[in-house]
Amino acid sequence: MDTQNGILIAQSCAPDAREAVREFHAAVARPDTALVIFFCSDEYDRDELAAEMSRLFAGVPVVGCTTAGEIGPTGCRDHSIAGVSLAAHVCTAVTGCIEHLQQFEIATGRAFAQDLLCRLEAVAPGAAGQHSFGFLLVDGLSVREELVAHALQEALGGIPVVGGSAGNGLSFGSTYVYCDGRFFADSAVLVLASTPLPIRTFKTQHFLPTDERLVVTEADPAQRLVSEINGLPAAAEYARTLGRAARDLGPLQFASSPVVVLIDGDYYVRSIQKANPDGSLTFFCAIEAGVVLRVARGVDLVANLEDTLAQLRSQIGPLQLVLTCDCILRKLEIVESGLADRVGDILRRNNAVGFNTYGEQFCGVHVNQTLTGIALGSRSAQGRR
Repeated sequence: MDTQNGILIAQSCAPDAREAVREFHAAVARPDTALVIFFCSDEYDRDELAAEMSRLFAGVPVVGCTTAGEIGPTGCRDHSIAGVSLAAHVCTAVTGCIEHLQQFEIATGRAFAQDLLCRLEAVAPGAAGQHSFGFLLVDGLSVREELVAHALQEALGGIPVVGGSAGNGLSFGSTYVYCDGRFFADSAVLVLASTPLPIRTFKTQHFLPTDERLVVTEADPAQRLVSEINGLPAAAEYARTLGRAARDLGPLQFASSPVVVLIDGDYYVRSIQKANPDGSLTFFCAIEAGVVLRVARGVDLVANLEDTLAQLRSQIGPLQLVLTCDCILRKLEIVESGLADRVGDILRRNNAVGFNTYGEQFCGVHVNQTLTGIALGSRSAQGRR
C-alpha cells in the first residue's frame, strides 16, 4: 500500500517464512529505499526469515523484531510479517544494535546513542531538530527496558524515543530483535531518523486512576517482583481490591484492572504479568518499595483510540504512517471484548503498522498496557502546530 509520500506498507500472511518475506519484499521494495522496519510472528523459522530478508534487501538498512501479534494493512494478525519501507526523499536513517543487555550500563547506552546521532547528523545536518525521532525495539524478556530507554533518551535530549519490547506470542519463552541481517537475543535496536514530514510521538491508554491506593512495602525491582502491598502478601491484597481471591487471578484480571503510578504529573500503567505460588506478583515493569500505586478502571478503548488518532490528524494532517507498539494485554482485552474487527479497521484506516508488545517505551519511560507510536503526517500540514 503506497501512502503517497514514499512510504509503502504491507503485510504477508503466508505460512512459510521465505514465502512471507518474498511477498513482503514485493510489496515494499523500491530503488530508493532508505529504511525498512518489519514485525514478524515468533512462529516463523528465524534463520530462514533472516536469510531471505538479508538477500532481498541487500544494502538497505533493515530492522525488526518478533511479536505477540502483528498490525498492518490486513489487520491485527497472529502469524504474519507486517512492515514499512521509507524512501530516501522522506527519510534519512541510521540504525544500530546494543548486544548483551544483561551487562548493559548507562554510560554505554549514552555513548551508543550519541555515536548514532553523530552518524545521522553527518548525513542529515540539523537532524536534532523537530523532524527527527528514535524508534526502539528491545528484547522483551531482557528486564532491561527501563535502563535502556532512560539512557538512550537522556543522551538524545529533545529527540523523542518511542518503541516496544519484542514478543513471543503468549509463551514468554524467548524474544528477538533483528539488525544487520540476523536476529539477536538479549539485545536492542535503535533507529534514528529524520524526515521532512510533520511528525508526532504519542502514547494513549484507556485507564483512569481510582481512589484505591496500594503502597508497595516489599519489592525486588531487578526481578520486577512485588512481595508485599500495604504490608500484606501482594497477590492477596491486589485481589482484594477486585473482590476476588488470589487463586482466581489470571491474565484477564490483570488486563482489565492494572495499576497506575504518577510520574511528572501523568499516570503510567504498571501491568501485572502473573501471580506466583508464594503470593508475590511479577510485573512487566520494575517496581520499587515505597511506590504508591492506584488501581485503575477502564474507559471505552475504541473511543479512546479514535480520539487519539483524530487529534493526531488535526495536528499533522492525514496520517501517512503510524508506527504502532500496542501492549499484549490490550490485545487480550480487545479479543475478549469482541472488539478485534473494530480496532483493526481503525488502525487500517490510519495506516498503522506495528506489533503487540511485551512492554512499551515512551520518551525514556518503560510502560505497560499502553499504545505508543510515531505518526508521520502530510506535507500540506507542515505549518500546523
